[in-house]
Amino acid sequence: GAYVEGIDRFDAGFFRIAPVEAELLDPQQRMLLETSWAALEDAGIAPDGLRGSRTAVYGGISTGDYETLVAGPGDDPSTNIYRSTGTSASTAVGRVAFALGLEGPAVTVDTACSSSLVALHQAAWALRQGEADLALAGGVNAILTSGATRTFSDAGMLAMDGRCKTFDAAADGYVRGEGCGIVVLKRLADAEAAGDRICAILLGSAVNQDGASAGLTVPNGPAQERVIEEALARAGVEASSVDYLEAHGTGTELGDPVEVEAAAAVYGRGRGPERPLLIGSVKTNLGHLEAAAGVAGLIKAVLAIRSGEIPRHLHFERRNPRVDWEQLPVRVTSEGAAWPEAERPRRAAVSAFGYSGTNAHVVLEGYPVEQEPRRIEIAGLAISALDDAHPQTAAHRLHRVLPLSAKSEGALRQLANRYRAVVSGDISLADMAWTAGTGRSHFRYRSGLVFSDRSSLEEQLEVVPDSALVALRA
Repeated sequence: GAYVEGIDRFDAGFFRIAPVEAELLDPQQRMLLETSWAALEDAGIAPDGLRGSRTAVYGGISTGDYETLVAGPGDDPSTNIYRSTGTSASTAVGRVAFALGLEGPAVTVDTACSSSLVALHQAAWALRQGEADLALAGGVNAILTSGATRTFSDAGMLAMDGRCKTFDAAADGYVRGEGCGIVVLKRLADAEAAGDRICAILLGSAVNQDGASAGLTVPNGPAQERVIEEALARAGVEASSVDYLEAHGTGTELGDPVEVEAAAAVYGRGRGPERPLLIGSVKTNLGHLEAAAGVAGLIKAVLAIRSGEIPRHLHFERRNPRVDWEQLPVRVTSEGAAWPEAERPRRAAVSAFGYSGTNAHVVLEGYPVEQEPRRIEIAGLAISALDDAHPQTAAHRLHRVLPLSAKSEGALRQLANRYRAVVSGDISLADMAWTAGTGRSHFRYRSGLVFSDRSSLEEQLEVVPDSALVALRA
């Protein structure tokens, strides 16, 4: 399997959770808290600035191994309130809203493997309907006992060699994986007005159900076609304009051919063999994150759109003979590839199909990476927050302040070390300082570094724990 290192570690004090409660807190709830905080910081949004806001949280979670671990013989979980709230899927998402003071919808989603992509769909719908102004969406999965793994193995669902060989002739099942993924969603107009860093545009999404089919857990090709068509209709784009599909791709003998043929039936329209639909699956890299699988695929697709590079799909040597590859305008990205050139924005789609029969599909579009520099008024000078590349400008000649803060002296040292690791690279120091000041929460242990160039900042970061620490009264 693909496991998260240190899954038992958690900074409970950071979230004001007492040790007695933290001991009974499912690691999935811990990861949702930490990843939600990290996602907001990555978006340049100070988490504590959202208190009282109409921010929604939609999270996919399907497993409950921790309740089994903490239970004793004949235990009744309802007799301990911390165990009851700490192991309940319903409180997992509610805890994120509670910790951050968010007052939009908070909904836990369980549709098995499609949970996190269904959560994303619901979050986008809440934004479009005006139920929220900002949304966190994603999913989490932790494998803490061997019971489900044994059951899935006995059912022939897992790969014998521990490798997910999606679309390959040797495909014999998937690999279970742990992880958590959260993305931050805003209405496009709101994000542009706020000057936010926009990674991609979610053009459209759809969710449906297999209904009566060959079996409850058996993939339904026509249903997959319908969910793709509905997502494309909501996106308002032609199927042939989508360059890449991040497939569900579990590497099963039955599921892979059904998915490829369903995707080709829709995305093959108006597409010739000279410009095939490129497909791949992150499950060959990370394993199947189950409830978090959809958001893992989404993050991969967004990164590919932004970088213009489609990652290699692993463990693909011989094409699955159950798929008529010669007749379908589809190609597996068995080698890393540059994004196909086109006179339009890059577009990708992501699929997630739950063994519950619930299917989800989203269509994404790239957003221009070169955004307008943020203008700042300082002492009558209009300067740019993205002006490091232009030494002749007033912005370059000004000194800047990098504010650092943490909840302990040790954490402040770690933060300074993380900044040291990145300032020597290709990063805008002005933009970094701006984000540290306006897009981060500020805590008791603080330091402010005044710098004019990269070398002066690097020197100060080396000594910040010893010479520039200010501890405010609690």
